[in-house]
Amino acid sequence: MARISASVYTSHVPAIGAALDQGKSGEPYWQKVFSGYEKSKQWIKANPPDVVFLVYNDHANAFSLDLIPTFAIGCAAEFQPADEGWGPRPVPMVRGHPELAAHIAQSVIQDDFDLTIANKMDVDHGLTVPLSLMFGQPPADDFRWPCAVIPFAVNVVQYPVPSGRRCYQLGRAIRRAVDSFDQPLNVQIWGTGGMSHQLQGPRAGLINREFDRDFLDRLIADPAALASMPHIDYVREAGSEGIELVMWLIARGAMNDKPPRVVHRFYHVPASNTAVGHLILENQE
Repeated sequence: MARISASVYTSHVPAIGAALDQGKSGEPYWQKVFSGYEKSKQWIKANPPDVVFLVYNDHANAFSLDLIPTFAIGCAAEFQPADEGWGPRPVPMVRGHPELAAHIAQSVIQDDFDLTIANKMDVDHGLTVPLSLMFGQPPADDFRWPCAVIPFAVNVVQYPVPSGRRCYQLGRAIRRAVDSFDQPLNVQIWGTGGMSHQLQGPRAGLINREFDRDFLDRLIADPAALASMPHIDYVREAGSEGIELVMWLIARGAMNDKPPRVVHRFYHVPASNTAVGHLILENQE
């Protein structure tokens, strides 16, 4: 049977992708960010997944304000990097896993969570930046990601957005779905976005280190209680875009009920105008 072996949490700041693509990762400003992922890249080489179930938010590339699904699962065989206004990132096409994605959709919908089925969509920096951070940039002669990826897009752009509690419970439904899939797949679930940041208005540039560190503590030790935090607390303490952190609760909810093993934890301020958070948790058998 398939199993979820670990969860990965990371910010998906677009400027991180630009720094990688433009060869700036060794510059002093960016080196401080990328150094926090060196251990992660070694870990994933030693613990390669067959499939990554990647929770992210679309930034008006696959979906527009005309039509915004609350939860959308990518069931296609492949997903092209999106053109976000200056051309697609020079990264590989994302290879999907239609069989597992369809199984998860069937199971989760029968578990009373409404999903939108996406049989075609482009994926933007919300998905490709985390892949670059964890796997590095694939060499030109091997232009592919090392595993299949199931994109799972969550609306955290246009209110109303899903509650932390619903996201956490959805993660538990995803775990049940993976556990019932009859192929021996090693699955990792990644939650992306955040941490504290605000991109507009009088509080543009807001970063709240205390909130971010407390969120990481609670995500590890007491995610069920963290899931009850109302939206207004995210907005007040972490800025308008801090609401992206509810996506981390999907990944945490998909872990088993035993306390996880903390493999790596990293926090850095700033990357562009955002706090960068990163965490790797392994399931305890």
